[in-house]
Amino acid sequence: MLHGLCLQVFYPHQSQETCLELSLRSTTLQSQAPALGDTLPAKAIAARHGAWQAQLPTDPKGLWAAVSELDTDSRHMLFAHCVSLGINAQHEPWNRNSGRQRSASNVARAASLDMSAAGWMPTAENYFGRVSKARILDAVRQGKDERSAQRIEHLKKAEMAVEAERLLSGTGWLPEPMRTPAEEPVEIIAVPPCGEEEFEIPARSDEGQNEDEIDPEVMHGVAAE
Repeated sequence: MLHGLCLQVFYPHQSQETCLELSLRSTTLQSQAPALGDTLPAKAIAARHGAWQAQLPTDPKGLWAAVSELDTDSRHMLFAHCVSLGINAQHEPWNRNSGRQRSASNVARAASLDMSAAGWMPTAENYFGRVSKARILDAVRQGKDERSAQRIEHLKKAEMAVEAERLLSGTGWLPEPMRTPAEEPVEIIAVPPCGEEEFEIPARSDEGQNEDEIDPEVMHGVAAE
């Protein structure tokens, strides 16, 4: 599988070099939103990708041998890098895939993802200028306070977006789709202990009858069955 993933990630036009029918769709952060490619995570991913690419052979025919020679930890890291490029956790209004979002939340929690700590912050360009005035004011209320929201509610959309960026700078506030959700509590249904009467074994119809008293023909028939 690692060999097949590497072919798709590092040699996208050489899928015929594997007998494994495997599909991985990936995209770059730079194509998703303005300045997203300039964030620390995007740069770290690009640097890691370049480092792996430099270690792998230029000819895909030598990939199997190169992957086989890697130690276990290196194979694990390369596998994780390839798989991570296929993660799609975008909130798309036209594609409300709740299963995908649940899966993305599981991955985010497992990785302790914090987009604010990773260096992303909402700006007029990447967020506030793209949402309604009501959402801008709601963001300021959440990240600052009601008074700050009231101070900018009379502004035009463009001016409000700029002010919201200034007010929320350094607060760590994130739009809901960018937050890592908390673990959903699992409801445990308590099952009451069963009463002893529920485990009573019904008496046999031949209870009290000695085995010697059973018709031999009946016994022969049971044994034959």
